[in-house]
Amino acid sequence: VSVRPMTGNRIQLPANIPTAAQCSYAACYCEENVYKICEYVRDNAKSELDKCSAVFVSNKKRVVPLWRQKAGRDEEKLVLWDYHVIFLYKPDEKTLVYDLDSELPFPTYFHKYVTETFRTDAILNSEYHRVFRVIPAPTFLTHFASDRRHMRREDGSWLKPPPPYPCIVSSTSQHNLDEFINMDGNGLGEVLSLTEFVKKFHAP
Repeated sequence: VSVRPMTGNRIQLPANIPTAAQCSYAACYCEENVYKICEYVRDNAKSELDKCSAVFVSNKKRVVPLWRQKAGRDEEKLVLWDYHVIFLYKPDEKTLVYDLDSELPFPTYFHKYVTETFRTDAILNSEYHRVFRVIPAPTFLTHFASDRRHMRREDGSWLKPPPPYPCIVSSTSQHNLDEFINMDGNGLGEVLSLTEFVKKFHAP
């Protein structure tokens, strides 16, 4: 695994994950931004792809509080998203989180990211507790599809400008985004509570 220095940290950045500047980014299309990171790893370092995951964050109410987000307007940069998607890379016992919408460094160690972004469910009413769908990157690349309908107004105009490339389709679907956001336990990947998510990826 080739590496490059990580500014201000002792860890070495894996060179096979794109830097923020290399990433394809469109505001409010976090699922596609993460898909493109997965695609980059597949095309440039396929042996590392099994160590990567796409993680959808939502809940039944589809209101998830996240802190330290660039779109946040208060001092703590709190945003209430209907869902969010992040990229995880676990080359060894330490997991790195890549979130292009976060104020935190790209990437950030898992424990720091979780502590600052999700804090704790204990301060929230249960309906706002964050739930996580963790999908292995190869599975996400094979199955995810979005025709971006969720970003169109009734008159067909865009709520936010779409990415410049064509819509992502799979061999079986033109649009299945809701299946990834839905946290009912069915579908691809593993659905976890915040506590379970931390246990899975944080090595004390």
